[in-house]
Amino acid sequence: MTCKGSCHCGNIAFEVQGEITGALACNCSLCQRKGSLLWFVPFTELKLLTPESAISTYTFNKHVIKHHFCPICGIHPYGQGMDAKGNAMAAINIRCIEDIDLGSIPVQHYDGRSA
Repeated sequence: MTCKGSCHCGNIAFEVQGEITGALACNCSLCQRKGSLLWFVPFTELKLLTPESAISTYTFNKHVIKHHFCPICGIHPYGQGMDAKGNAMAAINIRCIEDIDLGSIPVQHYDGRSA
């Protein structure tokens, strides 16, 4: 299944392949503030439809996750990091995906504040 998404203003647009079977709500100092619901997919399944130059990036703490956001509207459509096996992963903010019923997605809570 192909999902389409974007930031609020459309400056960052993407497509991602996969089926959303659940999302993660993290309570780290950044995720709690931005309210993302994250869906993890292999980075190869994410296709940016806009140039990378349109994206701003923020890292903090251990600097292992690249939190990508739009410099115009401020929305965080996805992040980038590695899984435990060293594979490149994308953390898609499902709140940025078009035509999604958020109430139908099971959400797992993750204690990123203590990690």
